[in-house]
Order: sequence, then structure tokens, then C-alpha cells
Amino acid sequence: MNHSAFSTGTFVGRMWMPQAQGPSVVTLRNGDLVDITSKVLPTVRDLLELQDPTSVVRAADGRRIASVSDALALDVDRSKDGLRLLAPCDLQAIKACGVTFARSMVERVIEERAAGNPALAESIRAKVGDLIGESLRNVKAGSEEAAKVKEILIKEGLWSQYLEVGIGPDAEVFTKSQVMSSVGHGDDVGLHPISKWSNPEPEIVLAVNSAGIVQGASLGNDVNLRDVEGRSALLLGRAKDNNASCSIGPFIRLFDDTYTLDDVRAAELTLTVKGEDGFELTGRSSMSEISRDPPDLVSQTIGTHHQYPDGFMLFMGTLFAPTKDRDEAGQGFTHKIGDLVTISNEKLGLLTNRVRLSTQCDPWTFGSSHLMRNLAHRGLI
Repeated sequence: MNHSAFSTGTFVGRMWMPQAQGPSVVTLRNGDLVDITSKVLPTVRDLLELQDPTSVVRAADGRRIASVSDALALDVDRSKDGLRLLAPCDLQAIKACGVTFARSMVERVIEERAAGNPALAESIRAKVGDLIGESLRNVKAGSEEAAKVKEILIKEGLWSQYLEVGIGPDAEVFTKSQVMSSVGHGDDVGLHPISKWSNPEPEIVLAVNSAGIVQGASLGNDVNLRDVEGRSALLLGRAKDNNASCSIGPFIRLFDDTYTLDDVRAAELTLTVKGEDGFELTGRSSMSEISRDPPDLVSQTIGTHHQYPDGFMLFMGTLFAPTKDRDEAGQGFTHKIGDLVTISNEKLGLLTNRVRLSTQCDPWTFGSSHLMRNLAHRGLI
């Protein structure tokens, strides 16, 4: 496994500590994970609230826990609740923006037109493609040009709620998952049993503090149930927020002299899916093609209209929308149980999870109240 992404930069994350029966804040130093948890840094939330978290992390005392290679290995003994990586966020809200890329926006229109039926998607995809093609590719959301495109699409009978948030003035911002509920690298991700058409969504996730300042970024898998959302946008909560349906990791890379928001803007994400049936899928998502600048998505999430005293993690959407047939021609892609999903980026590392049913994944039992009691018991708060 190539860990070159971690050779430079400032990374922070969280690990489950068996002896403490709770999480510790960790950083990477010379190929090792170092526990830097203290009364100053009891949580990642507290770290991101600092004016200069990078300097604090670099100067923090700590003790070695494990090598990065061991921590990222997928054969961690989870059945005994052993040492393992967690999602790198803790008390932050977990928010997401949808329909932020032109191509994925078209796929949402197709889902809507197909009413969640993958068998209808191919014919609708061809029709929509003939009418609008790449015309939305370079349209800036909320611009006068976007308003003109909207008029044209209405006349063609193609306007939808997805195009409204895709090129209209207001971004789609929703609650992806609950505080403390995201899984991390090496964990299983869950699909609700009612879904028959699902896919991974490789995304960059911004780590934002309570003042709306972006302090760093991570990788995320915004697991999506296409048939459920396609039946009705009012089922977004069922489609997006289920047990183990959100994955973030492996670490947050803090902004410093080696990594900035411009690196986020230029990021290329690679996704691979390897099924137990021998099926393989490779996809990419290029942040350079996003329709809204990341700071705009942040400002639409936090401001005088909405506050987040513990900050938030913000999924920014994906360009990736798989159409490769997996079984029958014209049926497109859908997950199968046992799929191994890996999202990678040269500066953020890799995030790997195996697909299960949400009813079969480990239940979420360690919430904010449990974290507070654990930290108090350890004398950290």
C-alpha cells in the first residue's frame, strides 16, 4: 500500500483506544501515529477551533501508538473492539451539498425521470443527452447565463428540482449523517435493505470550524440509494442517512504551507469498486469541474442564517455517476454486498470500506454523551 500522501503535510485523526474504551486524537509523525490527546486537545472539534491548529499539532507532546501502515491495514480485529481508525471528526455536524457537478446533475434528472427504476434510466439518459449534451458543463451556478439555460430547459420540458439547485442561486445543503455516526477507513459501509440501485459517491469533505473557517479536508463516501431518492426527493433522509451510510477518512489534512484550498479546488479523486463476483469499476471525480466554489458552499451552510457551535464536516458533491452495466445490459451499476470501495487522492491518502447492509453493519452505539462521559472519566475535560 502506497502511503506517499502522508510524507508531507499535517494530518490529524482519531483512533479507538481499547484500554481507554474511547477515542484519542492522533497525528502523523515520521510514518507513525502519535496520540496527542490532552486537556487542550480532548477532541478534534477543540483542535479545529484554535486559531492555528497546525502549529499546535506540530508542537504537541504525544506517544507513539502504531505505524501508519498498520493503522490503515484492513485486517484490524474489530470483533474484539481493538485499536482501529475512526472517522477523523467527532462533535461536528455532518453536512453535504448535492448536485454540484453538471454531469452528476444530469444523472439526478435521470433518476427523477426514471422514478427510481434503473431499467428506464438508459433510454432517458440518451434522450436527455441529445437535448442538453454538455451545455451545462461550464455554466456557473446562479449566474445570468444559468438563468437563460433554465428558461431553455423549461421550454423543453426538462426542468427539475435537481437542475434548480444545480444551476440556480441556492445550493442543496442537507444533513448527511448524525454527529458521531460516521464510520472511518476500514469499516463497513451500509445500504438500507429496501434499495436495489445504489452507488458510492467519492467526495472531498471540508473540515469547518464554528467561525466558518475551513481548517482542512478529508475524503468521504456519500453512500447513495439512487432508487430511493429517485422515487421522491422527500425520501432524501432515507436515501442518505442510515446506519454506516457515511464514511470519512482516513485523516483530516490541515491547511498549512504544503496544502491549501487551492489544492482542494484542483483535486482529482479516483474510485475503484471490486466485487466478490469479479466485477471491477474505476471512476474519477475532478474538483476542477465543480459548479460552485468551495467557499460559496461553506457560506451557504453557515452564517447569520445558521450557526454550528461545534463546526461541521461538509461533503461537496461528486462528478462520479456510474453507468457501466454490471449484470444485464441497460441496467447500469449497482452495489452488491461485499464490494470493496476505495477512494483515493494523492494528497489525502485513501479511504477503503466494504459494502454491507446497514442492518448487518455494527450498530452505532457510541454517541456524544458517551464521548463526554469517557473524556471526563479519563480526566480530559
